Amino acid sequence: MILIRLFLEFCRVGLFSVGGGLATIPFLTDLGERTGWFTPGDLANMIAISESTPGPMGVNMATYVGFHTAGVVGGVVATVGLIFPSVVIILIIAGFLEKFRQSKAVDAVFYGLRAASVALITAALLQVAKIALMFHETGVEIAPSQGVLTYELFYWPAIILAAVIFVLVKFSPLKKLHPICFIGLAALAGIIFQM
Repeated sequence: MILIRLFLEFCRVGLFSVGGGLATIPFLTDLGERTGWFTPGDLANMIAISESTPGPMGVNMATYVGFHTAGVVGGVVATVGLIFPSVVIILIIAGFLEKFRQSKAVDAVFYGLRAASVALITAALLQVAKIALMFHETGVEIAPSQGVLTYELFYWPAIILAAVIFVLVKFSPLKKLHPICFIGLAALAGIIFQM
C-alpha cells in the first residue's frame, strides 16, 4: 500500500511541478506536511544534498524520500512516479509538436507555463529561505536560566553565511571559482557552526 501511495504522490509532484527541481519544493513541502514522511529540516537537508550531488534535483529528492520511507524499492517507485508524467506528456506532445509548432494557441500555452514556472520557483526560494534562515519552531528561548525569556526567530549564523557567500560570488575575484568550491566552503562552515 505504501508503494502505491509513494507512486501516486510523486506522480502528482511530477505532473504539476513545471519548471524543474526547484519547482518541486512547494509540492514536497505540502507532501511532508500531509504524510509526515519528512520534516522541514529533512527537506532542507534533501535540498542541500540534491543540489550538491549529480543528477536532477527533483529525482534525487524523490529517491531520498522513497528510500527513507520504504527502502530501495520505495526509492525506485518514488523516482519512477516522479518522472512518469513527464515521459507520458513528452510522448503525447512529440507526435503533435511538429504539426502545431507555429500555432498561436501553443505559443500562448508556453507563455503561461513560463509564468507558472517563475511563480513556483519564487515560492520555492521563499520556502528554502525560511527553512535555512529561521528557526523551525516559533522561536528559540534565549537565556531562560537568567530569568529572561526572549525568542529569536532568525538563525543569524546562517544569514551571515548567506550574505558572505553572496558577496563572494558577486563582488570579488572569487566569483570565477567553480560552484563546487562554494558548496564545500558552505559545508565546512556548517560543520563549524554546529560544533
